Amino acid sequence: MNELNGVLRLGHESDGAVDISFDDRIVDIRPSATIASRRRLVMPALVNAHDHCRPLSPTSFGAADKPLELWLVRLAAMPAIDPYLGALAAFGRAARGGAGSVMAHYTRFHTPDDPVGEARALIRAAREVGLRVTLAVFMRDRNPIAYGATDAPLDGLPEAARAALHASLGAPQPTAQEQIARVEAMAAAVEDPMFSVQFGPSGPQWCSDVLIGAIADASARTGRRVHMHFLETRYQRAYADAHYREGISARLEKLGLLSPRLTLAHCVWAREEELEAIVRTGTTIATNPSSNLHLASGIAPIGEAIRRGARVALGVDASAFDEDDDIIREMRLGAFLHGGWGFEQNFSREDWLKAVVENGRRANGAPGSGAVAVGEPADFLVLDLDRLDRDSVIPVEPLDYLFARATAAHIDALFVAGRQIVADGRPTGVDLGAVEAALRAEYRERMPSRAAFLAQWPAISKGIADVYGCC
Repeated sequence: MNELNGVLRLGHESDGAVDISFDDRIVDIRPSATIASRRRLVMPALVNAHDHCRPLSPTSFGAADKPLELWLVRLAAMPAIDPYLGALAAFGRAARGGAGSVMAHYTRFHTPDDPVGEARALIRAAREVGLRVTLAVFMRDRNPIAYGATDAPLDGLPEAARAALHASLGAPQPTAQEQIARVEAMAAAVEDPMFSVQFGPSGPQWCSDVLIGAIADASARTGRRVHMHFLETRYQRAYADAHYREGISARLEKLGLLSPRLTLAHCVWAREEELEAIVRTGTTIATNPSSNLHLASGIAPIGEAIRRGARVALGVDASAFDEDDDIIREMRLGAFLHGGWGFEQNFSREDWLKAVVENGRRANGAPGSGAVAVGEPADFLVLDLDRLDRDSVIPVEPLDYLFARATAAHIDALFVAGRQIVADGRPTGVDLGAVEAALRAEYRERMPSRAAFLAQWPAISKGIADVYGCC
């Protein structure tokens, strides 16, 4: 059995010391006779309920300052690499940032001919880092380059540009049943108590009704959860309005997709009718404040969603504000953006933290509520309260410091299932610096494979912008 001797600042007037005893679950929390040399704040491990397991930031490949529809195409500048090495980096950063559970919505295969082997590489990386990982396998069957029939301007691209574009993004996808079977095969090969698999339809604009209906049926039959992007951008909103005359939420509900097993990422452009359907069906929203800002997608109506009773979780989406996977800062940003203005409060800070943890675990299929309580999984963060309370003028509630200034730089330790996976702010199971150095070397070596695409980028980017009437 491990023991952590931490000191919790319990109020304005006094300090309290506790011992937390645990194995994979918390066994006991009791007053301590020993006061530690440093004050530490113990809190639930945060949950990243929407991410993509990207090895390095797309900004390093020229993707910055682009709306999602152009940014997605630019991702083709990133060559395929060793999926194990990429996952080690992504999971290591997630742990360093304070997440004990991560949803990896996997949107591309690095080894497309061996998806089961790739899943095994991911679980190997997850075990070494020590995270709880949920893998949502991408599923799509239409609109690989642009939404709907509006991609006619691409027909006017120079032949070399069209060839580079289709070579990168135009590969045909398997049938709906083949994609479902692929997910189930990956799940059968790798699922265990720390690593689960979900269906991951990319979004309604990328998935036909046939595919969405088949996923909904498979989810209802097996209980497997579903994770999907939803109304992230104004262009997806326009596509939905044009193609779902009865309303996109009504169509998805008719197809059977909306349910307590579903998580919808973003929901930036969701209207009243979509929010009502989400609440009515018990669907979860995973909001991504920094990503929505980076990609100029907008500010989601999360305060309104919570007022209506929606379950809301939080995701970093591989685009934390400083591109450092710091979910503590992301949690704070979400509270500032959506908590309310002036004296009108949409939710308390305590309720927001509880929602991020509890709803995130539910969305990811992680056990327990995440509370630091006897019987719960031993998943918790330890922050350096002495460093947070840097001025030490008067007694101040730790919650004030947490929401005002805490970042991953204040992490002392992270425990997941009783295993310490971060110590002194660094992952214990992986040399993250060495992994990222190896990744950079591999990317640099493989960048010549993207030469044709990069050479045609000026024409491609103009063509994509023209599709959406932007230039």
